[in-house]
Amino acid sequence: MSRVTESTRYGDGVAVVVVTYFPGDELDRFLDSLEKATTGDVRVVLADNDSTDEALDRAAQRDYVHLLRIGENLGYGGGANRGVAELDHSYGWVVVANPDLEWEPGSLDVLLDAAKRWPRGGAFGPLIQDPDGTVYPSARLLPSLGRGIGHALFGKVWPANPWTRAYRQERAPVERTSGWLSGSCQLFRREAFDSVEGFDSRYFMYFEDVDLGERIGRAGWQNVYVPSAAVTHVGGTATSRAPKKMLAAHHESAYRYLADRHRGPAWKPVLAAIKLGLAVRLKLETRGQ
Repeated sequence: MSRVTESTRYGDGVAVVVVTYFPGDELDRFLDSLEKATTGDVRVVLADNDSTDEALDRAAQRDYVHLLRIGENLGYGGGANRGVAELDHSYGWVVVANPDLEWEPGSLDVLLDAAKRWPRGGAFGPLIQDPDGTVYPSARLLPSLGRGIGHALFGKVWPANPWTRAYRQERAPVERTSGWLSGSCQLFRREAFDSVEGFDSRYFMYFEDVDLGERIGRAGWQNVYVPSAAVTHVGGTATSRAPKKMLAAHHESAYRYLADRHRGPAWKPVLAAIKLGLAVRLKLETRGQ
């Protein structure tokens, strides 16, 4: 991903990059609902992480869909970066999303309208709900070391613990800024996305959205939660193919995120303890899988 230069100019075009890995019928429902989510023209790029799925060929028959077969599995962030790189600068707005989403009618237009209210908004996230209507806490604080350890240790056995509640920011859904937004569905101002060189591809899965949200904020942009736009996330379509591997990726990414932000000899004992704790946690969570 090339850095933005002063001469870079972006158009008003809107594109949607969908990172796929054996998406199945959920991809059809994603595209059907996307057509009702906006009244404007949208270009869709399917960035496929080396899967074979008839749903991809069906989707490619739609005239606004481009199928990009990457040829290897780059993970979520790496796949998203490749998809965005397919777009020229006439596309000033890019959605990056999972294929197992369903858009509420008009929801993409609501996100685009919100961008007019937030001129320094670099990323915009909708309200994300489960199929039963439960609202997922998709706009959260950045994980500090204390909150991260408290959430990791007690999140499963004591969901109402203060560290988890602070981190997840579960409160009345109002339009506001946040530390980061769920990577399952985000609208990016292309200028902001390119200025931080997109996702860090070292994160194969998980925490790539946390890392990106932090870097967007450090670059002077805002992460904006827009609950007036809503999507439903079925969840787990790709990760269910290898749950143990995905859990391992989650723990590896959590450690990478913390290690990147706590460098130097003084932090080595702390990071060693965290790494051991994550390994024990992973072993407990994967017993019997």
